[in-house]
Amino acid sequence: MKDLLPLIYFKDYVKLADQRKLPKLKYIYCHSEKDIFSAIRKMKIRGAPAIGIAGAFGLYLGVKDIKIEDKKVFFKKLNSIAKFLISSRPTAVNLYWAISRIVAKATENRYMLVDKLKKLIYQEAVAIMKDDQARSRKMGEFGSSLIKNGENCLTICNAGGMATSGYGTALSVFFRAKEKDKKFKVYACETRPLLQGARITTWELTQMKIKTTLICDNMAASLMKKGIIQRIFVGADRVTMSGDFANKIGTYNLAVLAHYHKVPFYVVAPLSTFDKKLYSGKDIPIEYRDKEEVRSLYFKKPIAPIAVDVYNPSFDVTDAKFVTAFITEKGMINPPYKYNIKKIANEK
Repeated sequence: MKDLLPLIYFKDYVKLADQRKLPKLKYIYCHSEKDIFSAIRKMKIRGAPAIGIAGAFGLYLGVKDIKIEDKKVFFKKLNSIAKFLISSRPTAVNLYWAISRIVAKATENRYMLVDKLKKLIYQEAVAIMKDDQARSRKMGEFGSSLIKNGENCLTICNAGGMATSGYGTALSVFFRAKEKDKKFKVYACETRPLLQGARITTWELTQMKIKTTLICDNMAASLMKKGIIQRIFVGADRVTMSGDFANKIGTYNLAVLAHYHKVPFYVVAPLSTFDKKLYSGKDIPIEYRDKEEVRSLYFKKPIAPIAVDVYNPSFDVTDAKFVTAFITEKGMINPPYKYNIKKIANEK
């Protein structure tokens, strides 16, 4: 998966794969926090862990050229840039987590000179990315043990290398299973309205030579009814302490269908995606996006009357009762979630 890196960092800029262009691979270059904000906001980079990593480097790009020695002024600017970047995507908690981690690290070392603090911020951003790479591998190892030869799995949206630091959350399970030479097949929902499943997930899976079949989102129920799907693996953008979680719109549909058809439903997410401040899914902020994402095909070819109103939430919230287990870098979290999530999340 090394060829599928969504972000490549340098000392003075960040190189991002523009995910709106996939499966055609095209890179953009970010030289400031405003460039990173725009890339996140416009979904040039997406996926909870990847957004967090981009935000971390965006924070560094925002402070690297500050020409002051007054640390009070420096920290005021640092906090202002952090708040600005966090506002780019409200639902994915990894963005808040990564930026808050860097601000806390700088604050702990506020005795350092400004130039040293800048270097520290850069080093912490790099550490966050490397940390995510290790987490992804561990989740893939745990999740792949569930897949049996001959099984068919289902996923939605994109939770692979492009959504992380290069290996994935939900798709890491399939990548690792392939590395173990297991024989299985993946059905990928196209994922409306931006077709992230069709454009990105299928591309990543076929790059790894994993048997893949693309389906429209509304075909999943018929597959489950026929007994074709044995397991479902999805990612998450925010998980509460009760086990309610937010993911790309359409995930809730799959969870309810899986519950009815008795298909195991797994959420693959690093602990950085668990929000220790939230208990109920009702408190997760949901992002609403441009109506043109639904009214037209990539804002070019109209597919609906221009005057029609559009409901376009980017995420939905799935109740904990529909989740078979959470797969994290520390292993499986099983019910009851209100006890076990807190226990795992608070482990040092």
